[in-house]
Amino acid sequence: MDVLYGLHPVEEALRAGTRPLDHISVAREREARRDPRMDAVLELARAKGVRISTEPREQLTRHAKTDAHQGIVAFLRERKFLALEDLLNAPTGPTGFRFFLALDGVEDPHNLGALLRSADGAGVDGILLPERRSAPLSAIVAKTSAGASEHVRIAQVVNITRALETMKKQNIWIVGLDERGSPDYADFDFRQDTCLVLGSEGSGLHDLVKRTCDHLLRIPMAGSVSSLNVSVAGAVVMYEAMRQRRNRTQPAAPESKPTKPRKGLGS
Repeated sequence: MDVLYGLHPVEEALRAGTRPLDHISVAREREARRDPRMDAVLELARAKGVRISTEPREQLTRHAKTDAHQGIVAFLRERKFLALEDLLNAPTGPTGFRFFLALDGVEDPHNLGALLRSADGAGVDGILLPERRSAPLSAIVAKTSAGASEHVRIAQVVNITRALETMKKQNIWIVGLDERGSPDYADFDFRQDTCLVLGSEGSGLHDLVKRTCDHLLRIPMAGSVSSLNVSVAGAVVMYEAMRQRRNRTQPAAPESKPTKPRKGLGS
């Protein structure tokens, strides 16, 4: 079973209802000090028919592998990922433009959690994670995402490059983020079906993934360092995309279109 800990992640898992909760354990010592937030979460759990038990705080620390559990740990059934087709066949959102996020080797759980939180806030329609070279959706990811990991739609794919090629056949533009790319991210028109691809913390996009992208965008840097942390960079671009997609009154800028036909793998 998967483990979630902390008031906010457990509450969001209950509200999302995407995965059945087996049971919730709370610290026995909480009876000495009532917490309205805890009471609200437990009331929600009872309303959902989730079993609640009490255990010593030390036992919760062993379950969560940290003492930052805030006195509550939830045990969830194993998550079932979506398929790529589930994301592609979903109805278009209110902006009229689909926007996806693909993560090519994000292995730090804190970065993954932060990206999932930003993706949820920016209205991303779906997220692609590779089976390998990716942080698992652990309790750390759920805690860092403030529970957003239970709300976002995630597909797990065997090969991220093949998945991107499939998306291109669906007329979805593939744009990677690279410090040597061009144009600047704010000059790209996101008012079209788009998938943003982010690379690993150390080396960025893998070469094959980079060659699959229709465009490589950059975030201009005014300071001494050459790039942002991947979770910060991803948030910057996702919210720029959301800003543009909300403004549907202007036609898409022609300069964001490729000037020659796309080439697939092996071309």
